[in-house]
Order: sequence, then structure tokens, then C-alpha cells
Amino acid sequence: MSWDSVQKRLPRPLRRWILRFEADIEDAVAGFSSALPDSALVLDAGAGEGQYANWFRRQRYVGVDLGVGGPSWNYTRLDCVADLSALPFAGQTFDACLNIVTLEHVREPAQVLAELARVVRPGGRLLLVVPQDWEVHQAPHDYYRYTRHGILHLLEKAGFAGADVRPSGGYFRLLSRRLLNGLQFFPGVSVVLAALLLVPPALLLPWLDGLDKRRDFTLGYLCLAQKPS
Repeated sequence: MSWDSVQKRLPRPLRRWILRFEADIEDAVAGFSSALPDSALVLDAGAGEGQYANWFRRQRYVGVDLGVGGPSWNYTRLDCVADLSALPFAGQTFDACLNIVTLEHVREPAQVLAELARVVRPGGRLLLVVPQDWEVHQAPHDYYRYTRHGILHLLEKAGFAGADVRPSGGYFRLLSRRLLNGLQFFPGVSVVLAALLLVPPALLLPWLDGLDKRRDFTLGYLCLAQKPS
């Protein structure tokens, strides 16, 4: 059984405890959608399999992706297949936009953010999530990792303002996640023995996360910004 399949079988409270980045993203998307008015036109730029579409049932959701990431992914739920650096929409079309762990997969992140700013109406909001410490994934389409300073610079350059950049966990949550990642290196039944060694500290380490006040060690950042009116 793969680690991915194990994650899906975990009870929800335990899954949220050990997969904090994903839990933080879920909470951020839920809060973002609840703050938007009914019938708002929302662009999910880098929608993938459309896993966030259900959060926007009150709004009008448009999922866009280039469709070259996971080879086993199902892209049939997309509303549009397009390059995020050259979106096929008129300026000031959308009331809000989300871009969730996608900016690391584009060759020109500054151009993508500029495009998002172009198609969002004045006063429109952006929810952006980027990784800082993450393994290579969806290769070869994996190009960047971001610090809080770098993402603030890119947002300001694109024309977004008032950015709130929040880290997802600190050093001890990062260390916990890396221990769990280690399970993938143990094939077959040996993963059971590895789990006995790695899982207990991985479950305990997040309790110490409050010791990391600066959060310079983090899995990634959740960012809220707005296009000036």
C-alpha cells in the first residue's frame, strides 16, 4: 500500500494533524469562498482536477489549467485548458481568483501573476498558496520554491496590494512531515517496520511547533492580496 493511499484512509482529525499544509489550504479556501458574495465569478488558475470547485457552489466557478501536471490526473472537469501566462479572458473579468500550489509549476511566475491581476476586477481578491520546503513533484514541470519576501515582491510587481502572507507551520511541523515522507523509501512489508520508527515522533513533533516563533522553517505560505480599486 502506497503512502498516498494510506493518507486517504486516515481519520479526518488525524489527517489534518499530520498533513497541516493541506489542512491550512482547505481552511483558507473555505474562508475565501465564504467571504465572496453569491454569483461572484471566480477563477481557479491551476485548477488541476478541480478539487476546490465544491467550495464555490454559491459562486460561478471557472477552472483553468494547462493539463500537463500529474500524468494520472483527470482534467475533464476543467472549464478551459490554457497557459496561465496568457489567459484567454478579457481584462477585469473575474471577481476573485485562487492559485493553489501552482506557481512553482510555471516557467514565468511574474507573468502569471500579472495575468491574474489583469483578469481580476478592481477590488478583486486573490488567494495564493506557494511551497517553500517541498520535494520535487510533477517533474519536469517543477521550477521554483518561494520565501515570504520573494512572494511579496512578485505580488507587488504584479499590481496586487495589502498582501497578508502566512506560513503554514514551523520547524517541527516541517520535520514531522519529512519523517512521514521517509516511508516512501521502504518497499513492501518493510514499511510497517519503518512506520514503527518514524510515525511516533512525527505525531509528537507538531506539539513543539510553538517554539519556532519566526517560522523561517515552513512548508509553504498562504497569501491573501487584493487588486486596488
